[in-house]
Amino acid sequence: MRAYERLLRYAAIDTQSRGDADTTPSTEKQYAFSWLLHNEIQDLGLRRVYTSPNAYTYGFLPASPGMEGEPVIGLIAHIDTSPDFSGTGVKPILHPGYDGGDVYLGMSGRVLRQADFPDLSRAVGKTLITSDGTTLLGADDKAGVAEIITACERLLKEGRPHCAVAVCFTPDEEIGHGAALLDFGRFGADFAYTVDGHTAEEFNFETFNAASAVFTVRGVSVHPGSAKDVMVNASLLAMRINAMLPPEEIPARTEGYEGFFHLTEMKGDVGSAELRYIVRDHDAGHFAARCEKLRDIERSLNAEYGDGTVTLDITVQYRNMAEILTEHREIIDRAERAIRLAGLEPAVRPIRGGTDGARLSFSGLPCPNLGTGGAAFHGPYEHITVEDMDKAVEVLLNILCEKSTEEAEPPAG
Repeated sequence: MRAYERLLRYAAIDTQSRGDADTTPSTEKQYAFSWLLHNEIQDLGLRRVYTSPNAYTYGFLPASPGMEGEPVIGLIAHIDTSPDFSGTGVKPILHPGYDGGDVYLGMSGRVLRQADFPDLSRAVGKTLITSDGTTLLGADDKAGVAEIITACERLLKEGRPHCAVAVCFTPDEEIGHGAALLDFGRFGADFAYTVDGHTAEEFNFETFNAASAVFTVRGVSVHPGSAKDVMVNASLLAMRINAMLPPEEIPARTEGYEGFFHLTEMKGDVGSAELRYIVRDHDAGHFAARCEKLRDIERSLNAEYGDGTVTLDITVQYRNMAEILTEHREIIDRAERAIRLAGLEPAVRPIRGGTDGARLSFSGLPCPNLGTGGAAFHGPYEHITVEDMDKAVEVLLNILCEKSTEEAEPPAG
């Protein structure tokens, strides 16, 4: 079975996570999908198949004869889809021989255009897969799940020499909990790759340093008729806080290695207000400077309005996994060789977002990220091609089949 055929089947299963839940998985439907995968990889012949009470599904493929000295390589993908857009009733549509023109997404009124999504130029001549425009597609990350299982199936059926392979399909990655309960002992990998990126040639071993920041503003609410020199309007003060940040350093105006302050939520009235931000930067020094900038704002306004008027709470969420992965260059090199062997040129890009690989790398499991072939995740314009999914499988096979250990020298004499 080809990877895209699995994706078509998986996409129809609703597995959206929920950020406001206090359980893992955050939605029961994820658990149902994890058991479907449990049965599928068990039927294929993977061993040590286990699904935890928290919907983590594990499997293991022993090394083929002659490859026992190779490292155990882990492959990880997540089963949930984003809570940002509907994942209920997904109806994947195949568009064979995409000609580069506009793609009408079912009867939704939405149109997928190259002018809006330049990566579509890569899909010309290929079979494009989209949703009908009323839901997301779910290639993030059911494409990764499909590609991992397809690679394992091919190893078993084709008899190619390969290292030992550990697989894990995790819940709740989209709400930041995917790596939280992964059992490293049960997984058993020496290092791993998440299969959760974009183009098939994409490879990521850098991500943001990340923090959340919450400003709480305490105002003084009095009747406006007697407000002179007494009222402190918390909402106006909150607006002033945001105005003290660099206007160009926001997600909509940054790219590549450029960091940002991102206002995600604001609420308030005269008496109180709250601003919520996420703070991102790839460079550790610049990240520290961003956090200090926020503290400077807090100090400045409290000096003007009185202690306790503005309270800032900063929580570091994750760090740039390059700190760990650059110490394991062989893992990076293996992936880049595998991509080239698939006839592609590695596109090494920093991740402008989070990844389970960051948390796993800092927990002792080095874990960069590979592409799936998909694009425009988390919304109705999400798309992928059949051919790029095939390439992603080929990259995985090249990683797993590379023999890295040297043959022992025959004894002298």
